[in-house]
Amino acid sequence: MVSGAVQRGRTAGRRQWGARERGSFTAELAAGLPALMLLLFAGLTAVDAVTTRAGCVDAAREAALAAARGEPGSAAGSRYAPAGADVSVTVAGDRVTATVRAPVRSFGARLPRLTVSGTAVAAVEPGSPGPHP
Repeated sequence: MVSGAVQRGRTAGRRQWGARERGSFTAELAAGLPALMLLLFAGLTAVDAVTTRAGCVDAAREAALAAARGEPGSAAGSRYAPAGADVSVTVAGDRVTATVRAPVRSFGARLPRLTVSGTAVAAVEPGSPGPHP
């Protein structure tokens, strides 16, 4: 008899506890899901920004080296640059500076637009026909 009363008391306690907590997971999910989605979109945008910046640095290096050898630097940089990138090459004395700027796709319409850039500097090679921006 004692064990039956103890068992009924445990069961009754569980029903009351479950009734108080009913629907709490749905409410927590509804409150937390937008924040999780924002973090996901921001994280994906950050990964894309790092990848695009690496492409900009590679393209700037190729543009600077090509211009230092006497080849058209902007054309060489455009071959390696990410889509939609702007390549600029300047010559100052015995140095060639190449800068590549590219927009980053943002995952999510409300996130701000980002632009990343990469810059490289190369010395003009002796005996070359002269740097070409």
